[in-house]
Amino acid sequence: MTAIDPIDQKILRELAANARISNVQLAERVSLSPSACLRRVAEMERTGLIRGYGVRTDPDRTGRGFAVYVMVGLSHHTKAAQEGFERAMAIAPEVAECHNIAGAFEYLLRVECAGLADYKRFHTEVPGTRSHVNAITSHIVMGSPKDRRA
Repeated sequence: MTAIDPIDQKILRELAANARISNVQLAERVSLSPSACLRRVAEMERTGLIRGYGVRTDPDRTGRGFAVYVMVGLSHHTKAAQEGFERAMAIAPEVAECHNIAGAFEYLLRVECAGLADYKRFHTEVPGTRSHVNAITSHIVMGSPKDRRA
């Protein structure tokens, strides 16, 4: 792992806030020359420290304004059961994130859809039909005062 120095940390913070910032503006904000700044960003991209750039959309306008965190427990902890569940979540368009976690549940999902009726359909037809799913606990997002996802 490559060490990240304070200047790289500043660059990453600025890009996280606005990935479309010009190199000249970025260089100015982190006190570098434009050429030195460009070299640093290119190196972080080349090494995979920067894996890409994202777009923030209006969830309500894209039909994904109803967000739910879903804890899923499996009755069997086999590799096949986990792989089957993960394949099903990978193709489910409502699943924005799927994390294999430690603790009382095996998975944490972030599900995004248009509303409660759409979530109920997802709940019943997607994880609810998986043979090894034995527990589904839903946490509906009421608001997001801090959200750094792109």
